[in-house]
Parts: sequence; C-alpha cells; structure tokens
Amino acid sequence: MITAAPPAAARLRRWQRFTLAQRVTRSVFYLSVLVAIVWSLRSIEIIPEFLYDAPQQTVDLFARMWPIDWAWYPKVVHGALIETLHTATLGTILAVIMASLVAVMVARNITRSVVLNSIGRFILVATRSVHAMIWALFFVAVFGPGALAGTMAIAIHSIGFTGKFLAEAIEEAKPGPIEALVAAGAPPLAVLLKGYWPQVKPAFLSISVFRWDINVRESAVLGLVGGGGLGMALDTALSNLYWDQVGLVLFVIFVVVMAAEIVTALTRSRII
Repeated sequence: MITAAPPAAARLRRWQRFTLAQRVTRSVFYLSVLVAIVWSLRSIEIIPEFLYDAPQQTVDLFARMWPIDWAWYPKVVHGALIETLHTATLGTILAVIMASLVAVMVARNITRSVVLNSIGRFILVATRSVHAMIWALFFVAVFGPGALAGTMAIAIHSIGFTGKFLAEAIEEAKPGPIEALVAAGAPPLAVLLKGYWPQVKPAFLSISVFRWDINVRESAVLGLVGGGGLGMALDTALSNLYWDQVGLVLFVIFVVVMAAEIVTALTRSRII
C-alpha cells in the first residue's frame, strides 16, 4: 500500500516552549532585574574596607557578649519578658475583635453593599501596609513610651492580616446551611452564629494563633522605639554598651520565639 508523503509544512513544524512574544517578555524581565540589582549596588555605596573586616568584627562582637550576665535576668529581663507576652496576647485579642468586624464588612456573601466592602478593604490595606514599628512610633507620640503604645501598635497592624484571611474564610463558607437558615426565617445574628461560625471556626482559631506567634516576635523588638518589653531592655543594654546584657536579651528573645513557634504548631495541629 502506497501512502502519500506528508506535506512540506508538516515536516518542517518544530515545537517551541515559548512564543516569540513570551521570549521577548522574559528577556526584558531578566534585563530589568539585572539593571535593578546593579543600580541598587551602586546606590547603597558599599565600602569594601568595611566588608573585609566584617567577619572579625562579628566574632569580636559575640566575644563581648560572653559570658552572659545571668544576674540581670531577675532584675530587668524577666519583667520585660512578661510585658512582651502580655503585649502580644492583648494586642492579638484586640486585633481579632476589630478584624472580625472588618471581615464581615469585606465578605461579599454577607455584606452586599459595595461602599461597605470598599471601606473594609481600605481598612485592611491601610493597617497592614504600615509596619508595626511605625505604628509604635505613632502611639508612643500619643500615649507616651510603654506597653500601651506597643499593644496598640500590635493590634492595629494585625487587623489587615487577620481580617483579610477571615474574610476569605467567610466567603468560602458553603451556602447550603446559610440558605436553609434564611429559608426557615432565622434572623441575621442566628445565621452568623449557626450558619457561618461552625464553618469558619477552624480557620478563625488557626489564624488567631498564627497571628499571636507573629506578634510575639514583633512585640519583642517594639521596645527599641519605646513600645515596652524586651526591646526596651535591649535598647538600654545597647545604649550603655553592656554587651553581656545584650547577649542575655538576645538569648531570651530567641528562646521565646522558638517556644512560641512550638506552641503555635502544636495548637494549629490540634485545631486543623
């Protein structure tokens, strides 16, 4: 049996991973990244002399921190540690309360008003776009230095993160139970508590615990700008050049962050 030869166009067809437009776009992107890196290196004005002795300076710095001044822990660090944990915990509680209200405004399956949705999204973006250190500086100017300023900074900064994920969890709720409650004539509060809350509860608890873990880390350094806690103890030791006390505070921060990470992982595994 004689078969016809394939046409010339079929024989010359060649597979390519990217089209010409895609290759040009990728090349422009890589070139832009390279230009940005070179421009950044020139802008920050790296001094080679400082880089040469950086390892020696690092070793010398850690040598000054040893041995750690453990006697300073009961005098100052222990109280600062408790203040840091209280700041993170209270700030997280306030953030969850405020973020829950904003999340209800943002969730489109609950709030049908475009105006309220836009206001809620603006609050989420505005609170999380400003760093906690900047919020701490603002509240230090309002309330004065101390744990109150740090707590408010943690609370306001956490609204954006917590509210965004809570709103997404609410929008992913299954509509079946909600429609059944509405059809039965349940009031809006009952729909929230009996329809949405059982579905959102695991995500709500998981997000809250995860945010508390983040806030423990952030509250540990807010004292550098007057937010109280371990950061204030660290700032005092640095200002006085007491490097053995600096080593103690850094060690305590490391232990607290690791402990918070372990507690958060165990709690989330039980919740999820």
